Amino acid sequence: MSTVEMIIRLCAGVGLGAAIGFERQYRAREAGLRTNALVAAGSTLFVLLSAHGFDGNDADPTRVAAQIVSGIGFLGAGVIIRDGLNVRGLNTAATLWCSAAVGALAGAGMLDTAAIGTVAIVAVNIALRAAGRAVDKRPDTREEQPATYVFTAVTDDEHEAHVRALLVHSLTRTDFRLVSVSSANTGVPGRVEVRAELTGDRRDDRQMESAVSRLSLEPSVTSAGWQVDVDNVAGRS
Repeated sequence: MSTVEMIIRLCAGVGLGAAIGFERQYRAREAGLRTNALVAAGSTLFVLLSAHGFDGNDADPTRVAAQIVSGIGFLGAGVIIRDGLNVRGLNTAATLWCSAAVGALAGAGMLDTAAIGTVAIVAVNIALRAAGRAVDKRPDTREEQPATYVFTAVTDDEHEAHVRALLVHSLTRTDFRLVSVSSANTGVPGRVEVRAELTGDRRDDRQMESAVSRLSLEPSVTSAGWQVDVDNVAGRS
């Protein structure tokens, strides 16, 4: 195999992995654009190594490639998070696994199959997301409506920037879109209230409570809370 063909396969693996990761990045998941692209690139390189890096009668071109399937499981386990009774990150871990498969196909020269697989993976993450919510049984019909949340945290002047960064990081791990972040004096000298507004396709109070719990562990945060913006919810219903 020529060097040019190897470069083409590697570029295809990186590009298709990035296409898969774009959707994850847009939804602010732990494993996004770069992670999926690197997983696909690594799988492509391992397949190229397995197929063309060994010579002789004892060479087994499938040995290295076979370890990709089990090896990617360790990386996937790193994005699975247990949040109280909830487990988050399973879909992102499965997407990483699929990115590895796409990279392996690209490394093997099956570029058409790799491209079709990429389209299927992105379609599942986008189209079946709404379908899953429609099938999911919810005891409270309020959760099926769009929701707007207001999240607040009180800290001191010195730690305002730090708390803002923590707040943004904590809230972007939820399924809600961050609309705005602002700070204002509380009326108590040296105290600042950091306020964030989020919107989502449906109400999920458990995610907000988990975000408050994480932020309240920060020593510089004296209080943290959330509430549903009833006016905005009524306006959007």
